[in-house]
Parts: sequence; structure tokens; C-alpha cells
Amino acid sequence: MTPKRKQKLYVILGLVALAAIAVGLTLYALRANINLFFSPIEIAAGDAPYERQIRAGGMVKEGSVSRNPDSLDVEFTVTDYVEDLRVSYSGILPDLFREGQGVVVVGQLKQDGMFRADQVLARHDENYMPPEVADALEAAGYSPADFQTKAAKVAERVEARESGEGESQNQSQSQY
Repeated sequence: MTPKRKQKLYVILGLVALAAIAVGLTLYALRANINLFFSPIEIAAGDAPYERQIRAGGMVKEGSVSRNPDSLDVEFTVTDYVEDLRVSYSGILPDLFREGQGVVVVGQLKQDGMFRADQVLARHDENYMPPEVADALEAAGYSPADFQTKAAKVAERVEARESGEGESQNQSQSQY
């Protein structure tokens, strides 16, 4: 091999090595920023990683919201009507957050099975199911349409309960 060809070979090998390093560093940086979605079924099956940022979603289970009166801490259960996921969150919840509504939480799954949410995203009505949840249910062999009717019934009960509370508050205020 002539010295000129040898020099070209070293330059080409150097460029290939630099390109491989650049691709490797890019993939490593992106790995930390990817938020994979898991449904409560997948989390219960052990598919979700612990102590890593992920997204989970489903419907807020009726009667599961408990608030700490001294702070902004709240705990609730996210369900896909097959499995449940207990979620803890500290902060102001979105205005659309309530029982029977679709929700996506972003945070970390802890070793004790509790999901520590950094962010809570609520959706507009009881008929909405996050696409990721619907896809996960279909992959597990369940029909999302069945769960949407369940969610609609839950929303009706929650609205009836809330309107009953609102009427009793109005009656107690009108007595004064």
C-alpha cells in the first residue's frame, strides 16, 4: 500500500470513528429524555422501569382522591378498569382534574409501587381515553369502548354527587 493510500485510509477511518462517537453520544443524550408510556396493566405486569421518568395514564378512579388539608399534596388512583395505579402528587392540579376523567401523569415509579408524579395532565370529558391507554388495552385484549361506557357511568355518579353537594351548600347559605 502506498503512503498516499495509507493516509487516505487513516483519514476515512478517523471520520467513521468520529461519526460513530457522535451518533453514540446523541443516542445516549436522547435516552434520558424519552418518556415511555405505560398503562396500569403494563405497570402491574412489571413492564415499567423503576426510578426512571415515564408517563402513565388512565381514568381517575371514583372515590380515590385524597387531599392533605395542610399542603398541596394529593393522592389518587389511576385505573384502566383492569388494574389500578396509586399516584402521589404535590402541586396545583389542573382545573379539568376530577374523578372519572382521563388523566396522564408524568413521573417515576417507586419500588413500593407508588407512582410519584411531577406533572398531571387532565383531559376534557369522561368519553376521552388517552390514545396510549386505548392502545394498551387493545394490546392486552380488552375493548376500550367497554371502558368508555364505564367511565361515562362514573362521571354521571360524580356529577350527581357534586350537584347534590352544591345544592346542600346553597340551601345552607340561604338559611342565613
